[in-house]
Amino acid sequence: MEHLSQAAAAGKCWHCGCLHGSLRAIEGAYPEGIAPKTLAGLVELARSRLSEVKYDCLGCEVCWPALAINALGVEGDACPSEAASAREGWPPLPGAYTVLRHHAPVAVCTLTDEGLTKGVVAAGGAEIAVVGTMHTENLGIERLVQNTLANPNIRFLVLCGADSRQAVGHLPGQSLVALARAGVDEGMRIIGAQGRRPVLHNVSREAVEHFRRSVELVDRIGETSVPDILAIARSCAARNPGSAEPFAAARTVGTVAGYLPERMISDPAGYFVVFPDCGRGLLMLEHYRSDGLLDMVIEGRSPAELYIPAVEKGLVSRLDHAAYLGQELARAEQALLKGGSYVQSAAPELGTRARVVNEPANELSACGCGCSCRGNGS
Repeated sequence: MEHLSQAAAAGKCWHCGCLHGSLRAIEGAYPEGIAPKTLAGLVELARSRLSEVKYDCLGCEVCWPALAINALGVEGDACPSEAASAREGWPPLPGAYTVLRHHAPVAVCTLTDEGLTKGVVAAGGAEIAVVGTMHTENLGIERLVQNTLANPNIRFLVLCGADSRQAVGHLPGQSLVALARAGVDEGMRIIGAQGRRPVLHNVSREAVEHFRRSVELVDRIGETSVPDILAIARSCAARNPGSAEPFAAARTVGTVAGYLPERMISDPAGYFVVFPDCGRGLLMLEHYRSDGLLDMVIEGRSPAELYIPAVEKGLVSRLDHAAYLGQELARAEQALLKGGSYVQSAAPELGTRARVVNEPANELSACGCGCSCRGNGS
């Protein structure tokens, strides 16, 4: 009873799959009206505090829900092992991770150390694709394998942080190392794993073998130094063999070749002339209606101070025009800061054409500082 009371009182348990699963197991073991009054009251209290599951298992040093069902002798398991629903995009399965760069060759798993994850994310470079934690030796490993297979650019997995040695006995780090070394047996149990339940129910043997062939596991369990972890990641990236053969059953994200439209589509909201006012140290943005009538002038010291009011005042109605405006304001800002000249580019859909109907071409912008700023408004 005490363990269940602790679980009901612990806020982190309310969002955890361990408490959700434990309550289902207890309710299944004690049909309505059969459970002792005190137990029924605790179950009702705990269920009233449940919220949507945010994590399947945190790998806590003391897992109150697990201890509760063990003490009650209830058949079942606190820590869930059900398959998650895949999403479009990458990574397809939810988890406690941060994506940095899809085309990078290195993934970093910090096991149960969330603080270490934040440190690596903050300092990580272009060589790191994703950084995240892993708390269980079954569901956690399954999701890691599937998310990794969904990105054939990942060729290295750096395993760091402290492995969990709590009463539940997950040992996800040791279990993952065992998987990389020996794979799984006919029952999908990880060979040599010391975790409590190192059985993979939601991935195929083919997926496991493809993961073992494609991804090199770098075992640095216990390493908590962010600089050292980043050095390991850079070392791995330096010997990147290139993308692996995609796993046929994985949901991967394709790359679309960039392109320009075949014909110009003008923004019905009008067009802009951008120029730096070097004398006053300001960026200037003039907006013209499609009939050539100037209807607004915006000035500021940073691109955001111009494009935010332009958007909020409805001066941009097309996303491609908004992107073009941001690009030109950034170029004008660099000219203002570095003292160079600035010539507004034609809109990208124009290619090498000099002008568009109803839009001025190569107008001299009224900078007033003799810096040869010109606008090719769009």
